[in-house]
Amino acid sequence: MSASRTRTLVRKSLAVASVAALTLSVAACNRGEAASDNVTLALSTQTNPFFVELRDGAQEKADELGINLDIQDASDDASTQTNQLKNAETSGAGVVIVNPTDSDAVGSAVQSLNAADIPVVAVDRSSSAGEVASFVASDNVAGGEQAADALAESIGEEGEILVLQGISGSSASRDRGEGFEKGLKKYPNIKVAAKQTANFDRTEGLNVTTNLLQAHPNVKAVFAENDEMALGAIEALGAKAGKEVKVFGFDGTEDGIKAIEDGTLEGTIAQLPDELGAKAVEQAAAILNGEDPEAEIPVEVVTVTKQNVAEYK
Repeated sequence: MSASRTRTLVRKSLAVASVAALTLSVAACNRGEAASDNVTLALSTQTNPFFVELRDGAQEKADELGINLDIQDASDDASTQTNQLKNAETSGAGVVIVNPTDSDAVGSAVQSLNAADIPVVAVDRSSSAGEVASFVASDNVAGGEQAADALAESIGEEGEILVLQGISGSSASRDRGEGFEKGLKKYPNIKVAAKQTANFDRTEGLNVTTNLLQAHPNVKAVFAENDEMALGAIEALGAKAGKEVKVFGFDGTEDGIKAIEDGTLEGTIAQLPDELGAKAVEQAAAILNGEDPEAEIPVEVVTVTKQNVAEYK
């Protein structure tokens, strides 16, 4: 092949490449600067069964809609999650779905995604800073109130109780606690003997409850802001659980439902984690399709006790 022929082919190839690059650039701009149709799902943890169900619901919906879902696990570490969100930004995710480990700590990463024109969908917990295009969550305040009512009924509306709090700074812990406190105002003869964080973790729930029981041995109930901590409290209580001391959780996980059947867990406020995940992906898909997402997607919660547990198996 002659040198002139080679130069001609090279020039043509470069021209085609330039046109292709320009076309891709315009397409990206038309999608609101999103670099791809990939969606990052940044989870707080995958050791909690609740978030495993949320992940599975999200993956199933993503498969149904033909979306590539990149799942990240922060292992309940705020710094790890910040780094994962930064990686999603630099890799050009089309949309980021975040389930914050800490609603306050995640704020700067959300603001950075905002600056990069990458839409953010928050699920289960929101961000204290930055803008989220859509927030998909259960009504945690209402759920907290429901828990207070059910607990009060189980102990005859009087007595001392313990409260196990979730991760400090998370919107879920804050809202559930707010609702529970609001609900307890209707029952002046119920006193909170002590409250302490156990970080939504079963082992911490066991250890914290064990320590609190030494100082408050006569409590009649324990309210834990999730089922994992409630199950830890049940371990700490031993034979007293479900008999002398009533335990209430929040989430409606498979393990929590089984504990209600076994009689050790008095009740839980059941969420629908798979639906939370699915709806978050639906909002991400709407954004990728150039549609306006819904600002808030409320998902129902329900009180589950031995009276209706068969409906939630």
